[in-house]
Amino acid sequence: MTTHGRDGDAYVVTPAQIEAFERDGYVHIPGVLSESEMLEIEEPVMKFLRGEVNPDGKDLCDMSGATDRTPDEYTVFNAMLPRRYYPPMQGNIYERRTHSIATQLQRGKQMKIDYDQLLAKRPRAPDSVFAWHQDSAYWPPLAFDPATCTCWLAIDDSTVHNGCMRFLPGSNREAEIRKHAPVKLASAGRADDESSHALCTELNDADEKNVKRVEIKRGDITVHDQRVVHGSGPNESDGWRRAYVLAFRTAEMVDEERRLGFSHSHNDTFNWDAFHAWQDKA
Repeated sequence: MTTHGRDGDAYVVTPAQIEAFERDGYVHIPGVLSESEMLEIEEPVMKFLRGEVNPDGKDLCDMSGATDRTPDEYTVFNAMLPRRYYPPMQGNIYERRTHSIATQLQRGKQMKIDYDQLLAKRPRAPDSVFAWHQDSAYWPPLAFDPATCTCWLAIDDSTVHNGCMRFLPGSNREAEIRKHAPVKLASAGRADDESSHALCTELNDADEKNVKRVEIKRGDITVHDQRVVHGSGPNESDGWRRAYVLAFRTAEMVDEERRLGFSHSHNDTFNWDAFHAWQDKA
């Protein structure tokens, strides 16, 4: 019996990994996919980056906050819900294995795929920053179990130099969601908040001292919850930094989101209603 690591369609996590996830709000899990399994994810991802598959409307955007660019200029190329726009992605080994991981990290709760997302940072792009935020700030504050496991897969080795994930450990245990606002770039010329889909929150000096930058290898993942403050720095390398995100939430939460018309599409009318509801609480 496998004590940890890949085990067929599953992945066995350790008690220490569960403890880290609960304490810090995130955990690094190595070797979730083998090199051959990575190809099952990488080829569909490239269809989006090459423009062979194009999400509708606002589901293709630049998460740096800029709104005056074409897709071939995006510095944080963001495709929401790729498995909706390219159905052959559904049911892949990554979905099966991360479902196993999410169930264990959430101690047996019934977890269900909520959404997926492709993020790719352009080489040598100083503004390819994903701003500090908490995922809950993007989502409606519903009265159901909010337990979340967002599984962030490194398609390329993810380093400080190319903009790896960074976290504020323990911020998941703060009593309230922090104040967020839309990202504003001086050059974007935005007419209103709704023209940008990126939110940001601020870190104080004490926060900055506690930030952890998490470098991971191709095929590794980080998993974070809905409340930990996180983001990523710019890609200053000569290569792309690609990642595929698959988020699981409790089945009751996903079902209620869909009943309300919230699918995590940037074309949903419910998105900004959710954001303003959090700000009313802040």
